[in-house]
Amino acid sequence: MVEESGLNVRAVKGGKVGVAGTTAADRPPAEVIARALASAELGEPLALEFPAARAYPPVSTESARAAAASTRTLTDLGRGLVERLARPDAQINVTVEREVEETAVGNTAGAAGGYRATGVSVSADLTRVTDNDVLMVYDYYVGTDLPEAGDLDAIVASIQGRLERALTVTSTPGGSLPVVFTPMGLSAILLPIEEALSGKTLVQGISPLEGRTGEAVFAEALSVVDDPTLPGRPASYPFDDEGVAAARLALIARGVPRAFVHDLETAARLGKGQRSTGHGHRGVFGKPRLAYSNLIVGPEPGARSRGSLGGGLLEGIREGLLVDDLIGVGQGNVIGGAFSHPVALAYRVEHGEITGRVKDAAVAGNVYELLKRIGGWGHDGRWVGTRWSSSLLLEGVSVAGR
Repeated sequence: MVEESGLNVRAVKGGKVGVAGTTAADRPPAEVIARALASAELGEPLALEFPAARAYPPVSTESARAAAASTRTLTDLGRGLVERLARPDAQINVTVEREVEETAVGNTAGAAGGYRATGVSVSADLTRVTDNDVLMVYDYYVGTDLPEAGDLDAIVASIQGRLERALTVTSTPGGSLPVVFTPMGLSAILLPIEEALSGKTLVQGISPLEGRTGEAVFAEALSVVDDPTLPGRPASYPFDDEGVAAARLALIARGVPRAFVHDLETAARLGKGQRSTGHGHRGVFGKPRLAYSNLIVGPEPGARSRGSLGGGLLEGIREGLLVDDLIGVGQGNVIGGAFSHPVALAYRVEHGEITGRVKDAAVAGNVYELLKRIGGWGHDGRWVGTRWSSSLLLEGVSVAGR
């Protein structure tokens, strides 16, 4: 059990901004304020505008059951998963974590508020090592409440189903092929878009989407929404860590960029009437950082549910790949949209069927080109951490053996 508390203060003095923080909860707040003001003397000029007082939206961020869960209850959850996943040729690791947080924010412009939140994560991974092969399959649950029986069943079924299909190893197809990316394998495709829609890259002048709001940049099948007001999600909140009210924000609608996420700093640096969208997040030390909340890509939550591997998108693929996990996501020139990654877990698809797992394979392409020709979304929508998506079929992905 770990308990932490802290105070973070950001102050504006003479048009300059300073920040100070402490984990010594028993120290007088005036000391931290004094340090923040001293920091501002050396800070950079910034016309920062704190939000004024207002009513915040009601957002469900807490589960009393999760907050009250005993160590025994959490241990039994993990032990049950280990027993269900156990097999003689594999090692099973299960981690169960529960967090309880209390957040309070206020400023001299009159904004003030507080809320309590819970978070529960249950992750399981299975590792199978043979003479010339290491295979890892994992899945997890994240929510504000303890997982229901169906959530645990989904983890077990996901790991066992993907493992069984991976036990047969086959050759890697090559060329420009249709590739289905599962919700867990979509990071390399979505990360460049997340970067491009960030106010930080606008400030830096490197976003490929700058000046393109209202333009049909992607296929109509692509929509992206950020919604911190969703009930029961650990990334939800009624206001961000700068006191700005939370609100649903459409970032891309039917292939057309509509908005960017901002915190107080990026809005101030850009000027031109820009305002924070309620995406400022902070820790105890350092200034707030810009971050997404609940990112919804493709069909809305509730419209789809976990289903077969590939979400029904494999039918009609004569030769292609199903990608479930990649290596090295986030490395290289992410903002430009180009990617080239070895696969950690991927399957060969022939005539609409998975015929085995491929090893030593890699996929490559440019996100901005691939997302102009979306082949479809699957019926296996799910939360992967703070992102909701289903499987996505993209045409013309470069596939090669290594």
